[in-house]
This record gives sequence, structure tokens and C-alpha cells, in this order.
Amino acid sequence: MDMYNQPWIARELHVVTATDPTLVGRRGVVVDESRNTVSLMEGGRTLVLNKASISFTVDGHEVVIKGAMVGQRPEDRIHRTYRKA
Repeated sequence: MDMYNQPWIARELHVVTATDPTLVGRRGVVVDESRNTVSLMEGGRTLVLNKASISFTVDGHEVVIKGAMVGQRPEDRIHRTYRKA
């Protein structure tokens, strides 16, 4: 199992690329995940990000996850097979 299939709650997420340049470099602990969004706790504030507009890493792994590829509920994402690009 790789980072696509792992639960992300309570792990550190780092935004690598985004359609909004102000989001690049943001980092925080995942506190919630839905089908389309991921919520980060960043310095005492909660930041809600649209998955489809970001690419990110989880816990410093070298695998960059494209948010558009993981646009399903977390419980469905865990059991899915992803094609590596």
C-alpha cells in the first residue's frame, strides 16, 4: 500500500503545486477529509483546500499526489488501485 491508499488524518500534508500560487508551500496536519476537500490545521487555524486544485505530499514521502486523482470519499480511496503517471 502506498500513500494514495493510506488514511491521511493526523498526518502532515505539504502543498507542492496549486492553481492558486498562495497555497504553494502550505503545510499542516490533516484534521478532516471529504470527497472534494482536505482540511489542515496550520498554526492554530483550519485551512480547507480543494483537492482538485492542488498536488501534495504526505509525511514527507517523495510521492507527489495529484489531488484531482483522489477525488473520492476517503473510505473509497483506501481500497482503490491508482495508475501511476
